[in-house]
Amino acid sequence: MTSRLTRRTFCNSLALAPAGLATPLRAQGSGDLPKGLITLVVPFAAGGATDVVSRIVARKLSEQIGQSIVIENVTGAGGVVGAARVARAAPDGTSLLMGTISTHTINPLMAKQPPYDPIKDFTAISMVATVPNVLLVSSRVKAANVGELIALIRADPGSFSYGSSGIGTPPNLSGELFNVQAKVKMGHVPYRGGAPAMNDLIGGQIPVLFDVLSGAAPFIKAGTARALAVTTKTRSPSFPDLPTIAEQGLPEFETYTWNAVFGPPGLPANMAERLSAELRKAVADPEIQQRLRDLSADPVGSTPAELANQLQQEITKWQPVIETAGLKIQ
Repeated sequence: MTSRLTRRTFCNSLALAPAGLATPLRAQGSGDLPKGLITLVVPFAAGGATDVVSRIVARKLSEQIGQSIVIENVTGAGGVVGAARVARAAPDGTSLLMGTISTHTINPLMAKQPPYDPIKDFTAISMVATVPNVLLVSSRVKAANVGELIALIRADPGSFSYGSSGIGTPPNLSGELFNVQAKVKMGHVPYRGGAPAMNDLIGGQIPVLFDVLSGAAPFIKAGTARALAVTTKTRSPSFPDLPTIAEQGLPEFETYTWNAVFGPPGLPANMAERLSAELRKAVADPEIQQRLRDLSADPVGSTPAELANQLQQEITKWQPVIETAGLKIQ
């Protein structure tokens, strides 16, 4: 997840989670943990949602295990460069990745020659958080809910298109899944990020926008953008009054972005299990849960097996959608 956060949220998060996390409290029972400094590779730029979530969770994890954790932002190719680095790292647990739906589902499925296998070239450790996408409409669209929007599109399909933060992004896939399940055809208008797309929605240049909720939240709260639904199966705790798309006539609709920790291939199973247990403990901490929810992220903890199973389900779900939409990168 790569949406931009508000300046205040970003600054507060950095103040509480600096890039080099100092060696904290000594943990009990440190067997099966990596030896020495741990580097958590964030495959996107500092200040994005993935970066801030990583810093929040890494600091708590560091406190628990009594070892320093350093965040390293390794950007490029939509997260591929950072992910590939961890895929080639030694399986000793000192190099971990904060992976996303982009690094482990979208990019591998869209690439003509994938740089890595998202399943075989990584060791699943734990899901950390999910973030809903959100369906928004401009003030010119006279629809109060998803059902009314679908009726308007079907009545005049040539007048509707949807914007997203770019080709192959989670919001783009949300739009394509909406086309399939609602049996409508909206053209896609890709932007270079969520901010310019939001500007055009507010200005009425595009009628519909799919965005990451953490990026859209300030505009929804300010009343400058009108949200019809979130894309998860259940409502977001950040916007409990905002219904889901599934509630409004498309019961099988579900999309979201996610953050999950992976290690290199061959990471010992007992080390993966221990790191997973510590991450689940960190994410279960009430303070961490609140800070993640303040970012419109929903805290999640999973075992390595659960993450591996979910990853396979994500690939199975999105492969036909990507193929139908003809989404490819060289």
